[in-house]
Amino acid sequence: MKKQVMTRRQFGRHLLVGGSTLAAAPAFLRGKNLTEKLNIAIIGAGGRGGSNLQSVASENIVALCDVNANNLKAAAEKYPKAQKFSDFRKVFEHSADFDAVVVSTCEHTHAFVTMLALQEGKHVYCEKPLTHNIWEARRIREAAAKTQLATQMGIQIHATENYRQVVELVQSGAIGSVNEAHVWVSRAWGWQSEEDARRHHDIVWTVERPKESQPIPAGLDWDLWLGPAPERPFNQVYFPGPKWYRWWDFGNGTMSDLGSHWNDLPFWALKLRAPLTIEATGPAPHPEIAPASMSATYSYGARGEMPPVQLIWHQGENKPDIWRSGGIPKWDSGCLFIGSKGMLLSDYDKHLLLPEHEFAGFKPPAQTIRRSPGHHQEWINACKTGAPTSANFEYSGWLTEANHLGNVAFRAGKKLEWDPEKMAASNCPEADNFIHRQYRKGWAL
Repeated sequence: MKKQVMTRRQFGRHLLVGGSTLAAAPAFLRGKNLTEKLNIAIIGAGGRGGSNLQSVASENIVALCDVNANNLKAAAEKYPKAQKFSDFRKVFEHSADFDAVVVSTCEHTHAFVTMLALQEGKHVYCEKPLTHNIWEARRIREAAAKTQLATQMGIQIHATENYRQVVELVQSGAIGSVNEAHVWVSRAWGWQSEEDARRHHDIVWTVERPKESQPIPAGLDWDLWLGPAPERPFNQVYFPGPKWYRWWDFGNGTMSDLGSHWNDLPFWALKLRAPLTIEATGPAPHPEIAPASMSATYSYGARGEMPPVQLIWHQGENKPDIWRSGGIPKWDSGCLFIGSKGMLLSDYDKHLLLPEHEFAGFKPPAQTIRRSPGHHQEWINACKTGAPTSANFEYSGWLTEANHLGNVAFRAGKKLEWDPEKMAASNCPEADNFIHRQYRKGWAL
């Protein structure tokens, strides 16, 4: 009888499905240290992908992939020795050539590339949001947990000194027990009135999916760009980015995009995970396009010594009442923690303890969080040594689920009672339509 040999791909999938203790193998099989270079495959080389490519340029770039030949050509001029691909699935037919993958495709294909990377035993850096929906985020998080691979979601601000200082302040009790937090962002991209569009120097997005076909830009493989999304003729309302992110079939609007950065801070500082309830307000939900302005209120139970807390997201025209009344500085975007002993206001690179006069002479708490060498470098070091990353898929998977829940509540038009074990709103079965999606024929996760 012929002896069966497990292929590399079967081995990777065995680790994910079987939960074997051999899941540690990818980390030490590479045998790298900080002086050696990783071999990295870049999936998505233009736009955000071009920035990520530059951030990992200290390593060996051995594969470049993009559905846009123009992006691929520009990247290849800098890395002429790298193999070139238009279809990311073809990249993984050469998986023995690389150690790690950087995923910078559009949101609706993140999970497909990331899952292939995990199945092949590759370290993964994936742009935010981690996935297009809650079901995908759960699958990716659980798959990654069965490996010892280095994973990181692209929330670069997570690595900054300011965010780490804010987390230390909140968790040290500097403002007492926090039972309310607000996040607001002023970006207003999405479905909006003509008046709002003029105020934000934006265009009014069509409320119907275009039926007419426009010429596909030279070099773009439109079918590959669509990937698992419903088929439709090319139209410039979708491409180039960031136009696509307004459309539910490709993105989730500002909530999943900027929410990945801004909700990260309270999610981290307040040790949040799955909310108990989620309620959203805004204009009547549109079936095709995410809203420009909306709000979402998350209610969380107690977490250890931390009391129950409400986190309120404000987007576009919406702002917290305390901001509108002048009770805090009117920063364009920000995060406000309201505690029993005071308030803490933060944006990306600065923070204030409020009222300021009451915190005169305040001595910051001792450092408790390890400082980062940089978001990308943190991941690179982890790939080589097994050191932890601070925005790995265990953390960012839960963050992604929570952000998507704000949109699910908005689209369902009902306050959701969330059951994280069943991954369902117990009082709103119609929300299931927004938790998972149907893939185009030929695509499966």
